[in-house]
Amino acid sequence: MDRNLGAIADNTFDLVVIGGGIYGACIAWEAVLRGLSVALFERGDFCGATSANSLKIIHGGFRYLQHADLHRMRESIRERRTLMRLAPHLVHPLHVVIPNYGHSIRGREVSQIAVLLNEIISADRNRLGDPQKIIPAGKTISKQACMHMLPGLPEKDLSGGTIFYDAQVTNSERLVLAFLFSAKQRGAQIMNYAQVTGFLWAGDRVTGVEVEDVLSRNRATIRARLIINAAGPWIGTVLDLLGKNRPPHRFQLAKAVNVITRQLFAGFAVGLPGENGYRESPLEAHRSKSFLFVAPWRNRSLIGTIYSALGEDPDQDLTTRGEISYLLREINLAYPPAKLRDDEVVFIHRGLLPRLGTSIENGVVHLKKHYRILNHRSEGIDGLITVEGVKYTTSRDVAQTVIDQVFKIWGHTPPPSLSADTPLDGGQIEHFVDFLQVETAKRPYGLDKEQISNLVYNYGSQHSKVLSYFNPNYVESRPMPVNLMLLQAQVRHAVHEEMAVKLTDVIFRRTDLGSAGQPDEEIVTFCAQVMGAELSWDHDRVTQERAEVNRVFQAETN
Repeated sequence: MDRNLGAIADNTFDLVVIGGGIYGACIAWEAVLRGLSVALFERGDFCGATSANSLKIIHGGFRYLQHADLHRMRESIRERRTLMRLAPHLVHPLHVVIPNYGHSIRGREVSQIAVLLNEIISADRNRLGDPQKIIPAGKTISKQACMHMLPGLPEKDLSGGTIFYDAQVTNSERLVLAFLFSAKQRGAQIMNYAQVTGFLWAGDRVTGVEVEDVLSRNRATIRARLIINAAGPWIGTVLDLLGKNRPPHRFQLAKAVNVITRQLFAGFAVGLPGENGYRESPLEAHRSKSFLFVAPWRNRSLIGTIYSALGEDPDQDLTTRGEISYLLREINLAYPPAKLRDDEVVFIHRGLLPRLGTSIENGVVHLKKHYRILNHRSEGIDGLITVEGVKYTTSRDVAQTVIDQVFKIWGHTPPPSLSADTPLDGGQIEHFVDFLQVETAKRPYGLDKEQISNLVYNYGSQHSKVLSYFNPNYVESRPMPVNLMLLQAQVRHAVHEEMAVKLTDVIFRRTDLGSAGQPDEEIVTFCAQVMGAELSWDHDRVTQERAEVNRVFQAETN
């Protein structure tokens, strides 16, 4: 899969999509399925920012019951089911436990009503045909049962617990890649490390974009009938390229921070009551959610979330040690047996989300609840749409709405959407457990069950393509253990099939090596050597790439 800006420049497209996160990826996929020609440009690596930084939960909207927001809840339930259908290898049911305190909004009695309502509202949640994707009914449990599941939980006012089921994406980066590569297979032109630097104009109409290859510094102009700005936190930065024609929209941001630590709970997630109102300085306000969430993550725990109010500059890096210490203190208060220390944080996930306004009340950051699709024609700029997304789970549904609007802008009736029923790359799996059992039994190249299972969970029905790069004679000077042979196959596959051009692409996004903590230096070095051999890197380039990986880890743990 080549990066070729010159070849893309030779065409005029129906759409140019700016941004290679989950929203841009879903828009590209939706568009090609409806017969549109698409070029997508991402200034960094695909899924290199906010889309990779979350609690990895595909929400069914259970907590929306608190606000009687049934519309968002139904939308989330539908999209959770859809993502399990499209990417059965990546999205799986998740068992969640929440302790109940007192007898009011967080009490067991209210939870019983919530569980019943959730069961009614989500009655169609299991219409998939795969037994592994069944979302069981929730229930409440006694105080004793809750204490058995969460030993050491504070007992004051504890009235019981609630069990419900949601879904988790085992690799959020690879889900974005699945949308992108599926679009690529259907004819979309996609390119990472390709920054849009300006717009082409014809009167008051935007007719294309100027693009620079960040790596080679080559430049090209790409023309399109319509441009979609889906750059996530950078949508305002993209609009700044309009210069004096920039519309007046402002995009205030909040930073969301989650941490990875040693494992606190195995096999299920836990929601714990948190406090509000942490303020580190008069200029930065922070708070936790109404409850903290601890999700199982690769034999560790992924814990969050705290928010910080930022301005409009997405390139600010204001995460402080105080924020991380506060989050750990809050977890330790909510669950004293955790006893987490700052030095047990092995990785920090940061993401940027849109927030409401510029005011912060009582230290609480107010996040936006609803996405926006801005057609700038109303501001005198034709041919440009901005999409401000708020939630990973519903990105496909938003993309469907965006492309509906595109056809209406052109004066056409939108053709039917196919994206809810068309499996993504790797998702051609009817029954996940059966598929997994068949594939692990094959034991190709002497791989063990765990190694094959990891391949299936990451690559799905396309895992055999990874194995096609398996070469026992790849390093002739010495025999390699099978785990390294498998790793070299993944690295080579990433280079040749998945547009990986930097070592960070492989460590953090094409594989799961780095997203749950720093791998051994020997592993990083091995990946750099394999990648260097495939891309003809010299010794200095290999050293540079290794250093860049180390800088990321240093930034995320200090």
